[in-house]
Amino acid sequence: MVERVADRLSRTTLVVVLSALFLGAAGCTATTPENRNSAEPPGPADGGLVYQLQNYSDGRLDTLAGTSSRFVVVDLARDAGHSYFGPDEIGRLRAAGKTVLAYFEIGSIESFRPDFGAVAADRAGLLLNEWTSWPGEHFVRYWEPSWWNLAVRPRLDRALAAGFDGVYLDTPLAYEEIDLDLVGGLQRPELGRRMVDLIARISEYGKRANPAFRVFPQNSPELHEYPGYLAAVDGIGVEELFFQATDKPCSADYCGTNLAATRALREAGKTVLAVDYATDPQNVATACRRYREEGFEGYVTVRALDRISTPCR
Repeated sequence: MVERVADRLSRTTLVVVLSALFLGAAGCTATTPENRNSAEPPGPADGGLVYQLQNYSDGRLDTLAGTSSRFVVVDLARDAGHSYFGPDEIGRLRAAGKTVLAYFEIGSIESFRPDFGAVAADRAGLLLNEWTSWPGEHFVRYWEPSWWNLAVRPRLDRALAAGFDGVYLDTPLAYEEIDLDLVGGLQRPELGRRMVDLIARISEYGKRANPAFRVFPQNSPELHEYPGYLAAVDGIGVEELFFQATDKPCSADYCGTNLAATRALREAGKTVLAVDYATDPQNVATACRRYREEGFEGYVTVRALDRISTPCR
């Protein structure tokens, strides 16, 4: 179960060219998870960001609290299931000067999540095509009221109750990966608009409860072209701008397109949390240098996101 969670939770972006009806953007291609030794000793982290989704030391967040990172991204639950982090644990991270973001998905659902059964059984037919890169995960009809009621709102409520500073929202890219044959003629531009509507609804809900609540979608930076997106988000998390998993320079045309869209968000005053997957010291140094040049909060780590990696200096 631990290996399965590791493989699933640490994902790279999978984006295709959007129809010219609205946007002209492309994204990164998902790759197969690497097999790395999880016993490798972690390095200290004192950079701008730490992103860890599993294998918390003794099931606790104390090690993360001991870093000097400004942003921390963790799952809602220490086991990706029912063992949710509570206010005391999140409070200790915040007292250590961290902005703590709760990771969860908004465009798909994994079979190991505790709410999967209710989502699968919903009469709105929420489950759509399985993501071939991640067996057991399905894209969903994220615009349906029952998706909000069964999955998104309960996750938001947990994040708010636990005292998280905000949310880190994965799989906005669902709008590009849903099988169009399953959604009654809807096209990519409309699916993109509906994704932005969901992000805006999440933002409004969170900020109504806590005006300082912060919203960071992960990947799909091209969505900033849609009305309402910029007003809804405080920043964005972007994987593999410079190195794909693992140690593969991101040099294709879509890499430049993603970087341009991410720069547009930075220029709009949004915080960029960049994550690259590299272990070669030269590649790590290159990614760190690019973060400094671009003004991004960056983190170079392993794709399993199961440890605290050495920070950028």
